[in-house]
Amino acid sequence: MVATRLMPTEEGQDLIDLTREICAKELRPKVDEAERAAAVDESFPTETFRVLGEAGLLSLPHPEEHGGYGQPYEVYLQVVEEIASAWMSVAVGVSVHSLTAFPVTTFGSAEQRAALLPGMLSGAQLGAYCLSEPLAGSDIASMTTRATRDGDQYVVKGRKAWISHAGHADYYTTFARTSDDGGRGLSCLVVPADAEGLSFGTPEKKMGLHCDTVREVMFDEVRVDADRLIGSEGQGMAIALSALDAGRLGIAAASTGLAQSALDLAAGYAKERKQFGRAIGEFQGLSFLLADMEAAVTSARATYLHAARLKDAGRPYSKEAAVAKLVATDAAMKVTTDAVQVLGGAGYTQDFPAERFMREAKVTQIFEGTNQIQRLVIGRHVLR
Repeated sequence: MVATRLMPTEEGQDLIDLTREICAKELRPKVDEAERAAAVDESFPTETFRVLGEAGLLSLPHPEEHGGYGQPYEVYLQVVEEIASAWMSVAVGVSVHSLTAFPVTTFGSAEQRAALLPGMLSGAQLGAYCLSEPLAGSDIASMTTRATRDGDQYVVKGRKAWISHAGHADYYTTFARTSDDGGRGLSCLVVPADAEGLSFGTPEKKMGLHCDTVREVMFDEVRVDADRLIGSEGQGMAIALSALDAGRLGIAAASTGLAQSALDLAAGYAKERKQFGRAIGEFQGLSFLLADMEAAVTSARATYLHAARLKDAGRPYSKEAAVAKLVATDAAMKVTTDAVQVLGGAGYTQDFPAERFMREAKVTQIFEGTNQIQRLVIGRHVLR
């Protein structure tokens, strides 16, 4: 079922139509085989990202003067949802890529924007976001990766963990410690992929999202020109948290698209599968289950769109971003699990994508801040 959308502009609707066309022609025909292959050979859908980049779908929310499309987040996130309904790994990659450019577009100088954004926003480059570490996940203020000033360069030493696109990215938006002043001692650097001393661990063997390659990134005294410091020294925490608010909305939208696909699969199966002389969807037990799945998907979509509209209006949206991430990812886990139940034994096999949807949904409750962290963020806002 095609999700009902009320787009704010004709241009927004045109972008949705374009995205649906690309999904139908370029993503859906490839996703099952690509995900199975990547689980074995760790292949990466470089060509797919190139197609999206050439169509302008990797630069939608960024300003036109910097090479973006200047679209409101309300439009961008619905494009992400459409992509996720076809191929979740790629949708996550689109969200991650937007996250990597956010510090430059929002905190970078005019010179940095002119130098870095043409590649980031044209689709010619793909980025990776290096924030988490083996011992610093939700507690980013405890990171130990260090960037030491040496003349007109920084020397970066340390390790980052759980990094999407590692080994395939063209640049690494990296957060490192420039002083020992806790969260006020972090800074942001854009590290080119060809920097000497940059290396990568073995790809993680994950439950799902096999085409979203995740590795450790090692910095062995990597030298980075000082003009690649985004913002000022010590501003890294503020940059990271601001970027994560936007990134959480990307994951919320992607999770909604995944849930929508699971619902569509379950509804289609419930109409075709017959038991006791009639379609199983006609039995109240299943029709109520499908109704709850529809309510969860619709609620998830409403929460991320509300947060996006606040962002587009220039109003605070940190709490609403956390709510959207929490609601949408919990909905994705519930709806994909219920989809397997609707399909019964068939849902537990690889003959249908329901089992893949369920595996892909789980990590959405973990990355971009666990859902326990989202509850902490929401609670703090409520009690202020």
